[in-house]
Amino acid sequence: MKRRIIAALVLVALAAGGGYAWLSPQFAPAADAGLTLYGNVDIREVELGFRVAGRLQAMHFEEGDAVAAGLLLAELDAQPLQEALAVAEAGVLQAQAQLDRLNSGSRPQEVQQARARVAEVEAALENAELEFARQQGLFDDGLNSRHALDAALARRDQSAARLRASQEALGLAVEGFRQEDIAAARAALAAALARRDQAKTQVQDAQLLAPSPGVILTRVLEPGAILKVGSPVYTLSLTETLYVRAYVSEASLGRVVPGTAVRIHTDSTERAFSGQVGFVSPRAEFTPKTVETPELRTDLVYRLRIVVADPDPSLRQGMPVTVEVPTPAGTLNTGKG
Repeated sequence: MKRRIIAALVLVALAAGGGYAWLSPQFAPAADAGLTLYGNVDIREVELGFRVAGRLQAMHFEEGDAVAAGLLLAELDAQPLQEALAVAEAGVLQAQAQLDRLNSGSRPQEVQQARARVAEVEAALENAELEFARQQGLFDDGLNSRHALDAALARRDQSAARLRASQEALGLAVEGFRQEDIAAARAALAAALARRDQAKTQVQDAQLLAPSPGVILTRVLEPGAILKVGSPVYTLSLTETLYVRAYVSEASLGRVVPGTAVRIHTDSTERAFSGQVGFVSPRAEFTPKTVETPELRTDLVYRLRIVVADPDPSLRQGMPVTVEVPTPAGTLNTGKG
């Protein structure tokens, strides 16, 4: 009885093993099967504002409008900034004039005036010396007092001192201003030019330009509003370059190295878009709930950024997409039909 039972069990095991050997190739995934990933068109937005404060004068676009890079979106009242620029430009003229005056030195008329002063004082000194000599002779002959002689001596010494001062003044007039004064004036001019450039930049900043192509998502304020520096005016959805954010399991990580070409599909159009894997995150994370994968929602995955090569308006930000990675070249199918 036991032998029959054992024989029956052996036959059942053999039959099960044979059936598995026959069925397993039928249901095993083919080695050359393509890889399917799920993700979304990446949402890239920027809040636009002015770098200067002021009163909002004009808003040129509404929500939903498509704009090109460099297009004028909004303007501030630039009059206060233009007035500040005018003050800065006047400061540049003043500093330039001061530097030019120091570089030019004394005017010819000033030099001639200094020379005439020297000649005048020389004549006065000569007369004072003659007067002193005359008073000395009278004093020696006993015809003059000591007080008169001392007064003549003082007048001579005063004339000599005035001559030395006038000669120094003539030397300064001929030589011009000190190099330190010229360097200080040159630095003052550089500061004035920097203030003017700063004022020009602020005038330019009164205009808000689109940094890149996009679509206006939100018009935050209206003309007449008083803005602080950086206050948001528009929210812009960037449309160039378009990316897809997808996720791949660790087992398939080798199939999506940077540069891998992929095909992208959406539910709203039958067109397939071309793309290329541009970035693979080095850090694993749990599958986000926005990715509707039917299998391993709680497994660790790696984030991909895929660059869409040929986007069109049908690809909208946040839209769910399916990414197909083609079969690797040279892979053979080992499954049996």
